[in-house]
Amino acid sequence: MSATPAAARQRLLPGFGLSMGLTLAHLSLIVLLPLVALGMKAAGLTWAQFWAAAASKRVLASYRLSFGTSFAAAAVNAVFGLLTAWVLTRYRFPGRKLLDAAIDLPFALPTAVAGIALTSLYGQQGWFGRALPFKVAYTPTGITVALVFIGLPFVVRTLQPILEDLGRDVEEAASSLGASRWQIIRRVIFPELGPALLTGFALAFARGMGEYGSVVFISGNMPMRTEITPLLIITKLEQYEYAQATAIAVVMLAISFALLLAINQLQRRLARRLNHV
Repeated sequence: MSATPAAARQRLLPGFGLSMGLTLAHLSLIVLLPLVALGMKAAGLTWAQFWAAAASKRVLASYRLSFGTSFAAAAVNAVFGLLTAWVLTRYRFPGRKLLDAAIDLPFALPTAVAGIALTSLYGQQGWFGRALPFKVAYTPTGITVALVFIGLPFVVRTLQPILEDLGRDVEEAASSLGASRWQIIRRVIFPELGPALLTGFALAFARGMGEYGSVVFISGNMPMRTEITPLLIITKLEQYEYAQATAIAVVMLAISFALLLAINQLQRRLARRLNHV
């Protein structure tokens, strides 16, 4: 007699109940409880107080700066991260392993050290600051540069496994059938890389929105100009304005969640459409 689907499922996933219970408990302690506490703290404000704290001109300017620079940095990383991952997986050259290891430096380097180093390089007396015809440090451009630095590994490490699994035989077969280089990229390579590229973009974008250490040095922290939202939240906490800081954090969390949800939905639709092609 053949095994029932339930029995087969139990054999395929032993210990599912225990592992699921531990997973839910871990997520509740690490993720859900802090979010609930954040919401409860913000609920102590009236609507007028919440709106005044989370929608003042200074706070709105910080939202625009944080989301704008994070999006710009993630877009830059999507392009150059794809090129970097392509070079590392498709070519063999002296120093390749060293370059591959250097990609992970933003993961290991303390963010404050990265901020100080970038400020030294792009300041008016720095190597790059003196050579460039425009100002980088203490401007939104400097913030974008810092976010590009810390976000690049997310895109590269997301794309590398896909490129390594994508064998050259498929490209060679398409080329032997008369496909041009652009057709191979558009119809063979991009369908495989599209979902992973969106995932890398979303990871770099999310990291940029919450980044503090590497940005606080190069931004200059000028209200209404170069003050990011995480810094504004820290400022409110240092002034013991916990409810106001919580209100700003709740708005930041809601906008971030909505944007990441939209990116994930776009990724699923793209993957679904490419699978049907």
